[in-house]
Amino acid sequence: MHFFSRGNSMIKAILKVKKRLVASSLAVTLGLGAVASTAHAADYNWRFANLYGRGTAYGAVYEGLAKNIETMSNGRIKVQVLYSGEGVGTSGILGAVKTGLITMGAPFQSMHAGELPAGLVEIGLPGGTSDAAELTTLFQEKGWAPILKKAYGEQGLVWLDPYIQPSVYVITKDPINSIEDFKGLKIRAPGAYGKFLRNLGASPVSLAWSEIYTSLSTGVIDGSIGSNMIDHRDGNHVEVAKYMYPLPLAGAQVLPIIVNRSAWKKLTPDLQAIVSAATTVHAREQMTKSKLWESQAVAEMETKGLQWSAAPSDADKAAWAKAGAGLWDEYSAADKYSKELIDILRKEAN
Repeated sequence: MHFFSRGNSMIKAILKVKKRLVASSLAVTLGLGAVASTAHAADYNWRFANLYGRGTAYGAVYEGLAKNIETMSNGRIKVQVLYSGEGVGTSGILGAVKTGLITMGAPFQSMHAGELPAGLVEIGLPGGTSDAAELTTLFQEKGWAPILKKAYGEQGLVWLDPYIQPSVYVITKDPINSIEDFKGLKIRAPGAYGKFLRNLGASPVSLAWSEIYTSLSTGVIDGSIGSNMIDHRDGNHVEVAKYMYPLPLAGAQVLPIIVNRSAWKKLTPDLQAIVSAATTVHAREQMTKSKLWESQAVAEMETKGLQWSAAPSDADKAAWAKAGAGLWDEYSAADKYSKELIDILRKEAN
């Protein structure tokens, strides 16, 4: 459990960083609420695809975002939530928002490596920080947000306030007693996570979250990453894979909310401000709830038989660090936006 004892200090720090943005966004929204109530009623029917199934913790948070948009807009924007597998698969969210098949989406960038290379840097490369305040500053003050708005904008998308989820861990059917045990394992790990594990000798597989349980139970894969511990809990993965490796692949994940640009342009300026404010509130909820849910998820899984693989040796830790060492150079060469993002990371690291 010491892996999750980051404490309230981090939450206070991130809330302090975002306090001004949230307050100003909500002030705009509340001020525009009066306008919305008297303006000509415009009925926009949006479809919002997310990564999770009905009844999951994160599914409920996305539903809350949809409800906030409806409430803040006085019903002028109606949002239908599409859960995992309901018309649009995880790997199809980005394309569906681009074409306008759905209006808004919460994509998992690791599933869209070929479509949007910068997204793999945005989500967080292996070995990245777990400090949420540091991440928020990177986006809001160090220049990442303008770069990503351009990257998504080139594809006909509006990039809105990103949200932060906790560390990424891998669960396996058999214990990992040393780093050598990763060799030959088939592990669900899309994007940079897959390349990281390939450097350890594993064979990465790209699967949607909804496919993990069945693939583990039938032997199609030997292990899987989750976007975080809550994913493993909500997917009941511990029923078919009981061993969690104690080193995280990434300290945190940062994911965006995206909107079809044509649909966005149809909104009046007050409604655009309302949707932006709702996503800012959503980002805050993701962060605060995630930290609570993470420790709860681990405790619940341990009551169902979850065990931790052996503590890594110094040699294991060194191999783990080496596996991610070359990824910055590789992803910097992917496209101009990835290079711009990584150039900022290098500057901050020096």
